[in-house]
Amino acid sequence: MKGQDVLFSSKSDEWVTPQSLFDELNDEFSFTLDAAATYENTKCRLYYGKHRDRFIDGLDLSWHHPSNMSHVVWCNPPYGNIKEWVKKAAWESISSDLTSVLLLPARTDTKWFHEYIYKSNREIRFIKGRLRFSSSKNSAPFPSMIVVFRPTYEGTK
Repeated sequence: MKGQDVLFSSKSDEWVTPQSLFDELNDEFSFTLDAAATYENTKCRLYYGKHRDRFIDGLDLSWHHPSNMSHVVWCNPPYGNIKEWVKKAAWESISSDLTSVLLLPARTDTKWFHEYIYKSNREIRFIKGRLRFSSSKNSAPFPSMIVVFRPTYEGTK
């Protein structure tokens, strides 16, 4: 498949984060854990996902650091089950007292957007224009957003 065709296919739901976008956000947040990565595309030294010889599922494991030092989590989840990743980030921000930042398609018409992001008053940063993911020659056929889940967020009670 070529170009945008693959973005609509089920061949892959993994899209490599553009390095410049990650670098800009990493300067702000200082990420310590990439919650959904592969050995080839991880943005952090510590990551959950596909390792060379095993799979460590970021949906099943806590994002909390065992030494009580909270991770600052980066997550560009597989787009095939975004709802579960958004739900996990929301839960981890409250239960583990950590900040996580997700790169997501801006699907403001979905239930997961309204239930876990908009209704919960999370920080939403819409990205102007269309991203060109590192694994694609063309820009994405959908808009993207950055969503920040914090343990406490101004505007929440």
